[in-house]
Amino acid sequence: MAEHTIDTALFADSLPKHVAVIMDGNGRWAKARGKARVFGHKAGVEAVRKTVSTANRLGIKVVTLFAFSSENWRRPEDEVSLLMELFITVLGREVKRLHKNNIRLRIIGDTTRFSERLQRKIAEAEALTENNTGMVLNVAANYGGQWDILQAAKRLAHQVAHGGLTAEDITEDMLADGLSTAGLPEVDLLIRTSGECRISNFMLWQTAYAELYFTEQHWPDFDEASMANAVAWFVNRERRFGCTGEQVQALLEQ
Repeated sequence: MAEHTIDTALFADSLPKHVAVIMDGNGRWAKARGKARVFGHKAGVEAVRKTVSTANRLGIKVVTLFAFSSENWRRPEDEVSLLMELFITVLGREVKRLHKNNIRLRIIGDTTRFSERLQRKIAEAEALTENNTGMVLNVAANYGGQWDILQAAKRLAHQVAHGGLTAEDITEDMLADGLSTAGLPEVDLLIRTSGECRISNFMLWQTAYAELYFTEQHWPDFDEASMANAVAWFVNRERRFGCTGEQVQALLEQ
């Protein structure tokens, strides 16, 4: 096999079907440049574009991005407000690009705490792309893995309370059907940037058997090559093919 070629048939089944990303380090990236944290959040939008585009071109089925955790409300009020405004702006600007590329956008998490304006923007974005048949892009906003499992458990408890189900009948599949990612493949590869080695209450159920990839790069520096390296690492973990990041990038050029 030549250094920059890859047997697409051989590797097609080896690529992750669902990649989840904890986009960490925007604030540290900005601080290192003497800028406000929001400058880092804005720079991180370009990393989102590159990651989504690369995953889509590789044929990955689902990407889930951890945009705003339920713990983020503890941040300073002005930063939270700026994050919300950035979310609205990016939603409005990026959804047309996603739609053009046949990508289906879903916002997962407890969105009831968001402003009516943001909730309306979310509904409009999801409605525009809901019939798209390509990659699914989940953006986790005001999301927590424990919250997700709790909502699924409450749904089952409600069914038991109303006599439609007995506790003994409950299966793992039934609980999974109540999660925000119901019907999608479980996470194969979880990426976290900025050197932190924990999953921070993100998709606890869905990442039960995921490969965990941690990189020192701050999120704004994460680009096409970074994504290719993470996918190559996954392929090597799963199938031992000796795949390189350059070979994964070569897939993008075919």
